[in-house]
Formats: sequence, C-alpha cells, structure tokens
Amino acid sequence: MTIRAKICGLNDPVAVRAAVDGGAAFIGLVFYPPSPRAVTPDQAAELAVLAPAGVGKVGLFVDADDDAIDAVLARAPLDMLQLHGSESPERVAGLRTRTGLKVMKVIKVAGPADLEPVPDWYDVADWLMFDARPPKDMKNALPGGNALAFEWMLLKDWEFPLPWMLAGGLDADNVAEAVSLSGARYVDISSGVEDKPGVKNPEKIRQFLKAVAVAG
Repeated sequence: MTIRAKICGLNDPVAVRAAVDGGAAFIGLVFYPPSPRAVTPDQAAELAVLAPAGVGKVGLFVDADDDAIDAVLARAPLDMLQLHGSESPERVAGLRTRTGLKVMKVIKVAGPADLEPVPDWYDVADWLMFDARPPKDMKNALPGGNALAFEWMLLKDWEFPLPWMLAGGLDADNVAEAVSLSGARYVDISSGVEDKPGVKNPEKIRQFLKAVAVAG
C-alpha cells in the first residue's frame, strides 16, 4: 500500500522545493492570519508555481467568508480547499459548488464521540482529514498544527467512502506506527517538520517523506 503525504504550512521557496523534490503529493498553504504559517495571496501565488502539475495545491481556511476565499483564488492556483473551522455541511457544499474546487473537511478528534457526525460530510465533501482536537485549556491553540496526536486506533475499523488524511502530532519517527494503527493512506504534517512554529526545516521534510515511503 502506497502512502502519500501532504506537507502543510509551507511559507518559503526552500521548504516547498524540499517537499516537491522529496515526493510530497500535496503542499498546503495556510490562509488563516493568526497562524505563524500564514501566507498572503501574493506569497501563495509565488509558492504555488514551484509545485509542478501532479502535486496538489491545498489552501487551508478557517471559517473564511467568500470575499477572503475569492481574494486567494484570484491570485493562487489552488486545487483544493481545506476547511479547518466550524463550517457546516451546507457551507462546505456551497463552497464546493461555487468555486468548482475539491473540498476537504477537517474533523477534530479527541475521542470516539467526535467521529459520530462524520457521515454528515459524505455527500458534501471530497476529502476528509482527521486532526487532533486541542484541549480547552491549551493556551494559544491553533485550529491545527499544535503538535498534538489523538488515538489513531479510533479510525482503524471505519470504512469511509471518501479519501482521507491523518494529521496531528506526526513526525518521521512515528508515522509508520500511525499508518499501521489507523489504516491511513494519506498523512499530513506541519509542526513535525519545523524548528519552531512557522519555520520549516527542509531536512526534516526530507526525512519525513523518506519515512512515509518506507511506511508504505
């Protein structure tokens, strides 16, 4: 089974090239201003052209309105919207229709109860992502990229009709275990290839992608 990876929160050309050259299937660009990984539409346009055809360009949004999304799409050639907020199924379906792009809805997981609403997304999204839900008392928590993991075994017995990614607390040392326990075929990483929030380490990107190749 081949495992494919998305490197998220890329914000400089060196990191994008490391992801592309290392075999990443997707690159992720963050359009959530409070994030230390956020990029502007103009910056995203410059980074997106570094990824050749065949490497998916994913834009991460958090409860963004139409104007904010349109401003990005006017400059950056995205292939998919990753919705990482509290967007409703109706909002997901509406964006999918209005933009004509694929949409990935992020499900934040702390325990089994968080998976119960997942079927609500089957008819409105193209992809799912399962990421760790930060605890309520976590200071300065972001919607994602908090270096937190959840219990990967929670996903093992599910049969989702949509392709899905595993995210949250992954790194080169644990990705093989995460894949084995969850059954994931796609993995997403951000903080696990950084020296500090928002600063990607090209060598960590390369090592993670090598580990993903071995895990598959």
